[in-house]
Amino acid sequence: MPQLLRAMNAGALDPVDRASEVIFGLLMALTFVGTLGAIEGGREELRTLLLAALGCNLAWGVADAVMYLVGVATQARRDHALMQRLHGGADAAIGRRIVAEGLSPGLAATLDENDLDGLRLRLLDMPRPAGIPRLGWEDYRAAFGVFVLVVLATFPVVLPYLFIDDVVRALRLSQAIALAMLFVAGAALARYSGGSMWRLGLLMTAIGAMLLVVIVLLGG
Repeated sequence: MPQLLRAMNAGALDPVDRASEVIFGLLMALTFVGTLGAIEGGREELRTLLLAALGCNLAWGVADAVMYLVGVATQARRDHALMQRLHGGADAAIGRRIVAEGLSPGLAATLDENDLDGLRLRLLDMPRPAGIPRLGWEDYRAAFGVFVLVVLATFPVVLPYLFIDDVVRALRLSQAIALAMLFVAGAALARYSGGSMWRLGLLMTAIGAMLLVVIVLLGG
């Protein structure tokens, strides 16, 4: 059940989480960096808008971290409710259904009644949970990791604007950096899942490229 898995890996961001957060930050960065190419005005106006865009990304990092904590808290409460039902005198058949509810659908489908019954008995051997589940230090540390990943994914994309005066050149270099980082993030997902690193890397790059086309068509 997720209760057991969460107890062992509380707050840990797995490779999918990390790559997904980087991809999220990059795609978001592309949406506002792409609009900088349409700016008319001096260098000071560009810096002002750039700082505003960075502030926006900081805010999104905070929002994403908060939503991560909401998801963890929701899952913890669901696991707590399932354990309470299991310890509440449910018979064997109902207990197996409760255990199956706590598993992912794909995993539950691979287990027969004996497997589910074995898990049910092991869970019944655990103490009945008391009180309301609360977020722990590891959860907050992971949420901070989400914030850092979203924010750090943006900085390489905006760096060209800080060092290159030509807005168009800075824009193209920024977009190239974002696409390259999307490729790396997609390849990391493929490496974890056992897929083709080139295929998924190129797929993520293509998604970023399509987003850039949309931005240009909308006037960015």
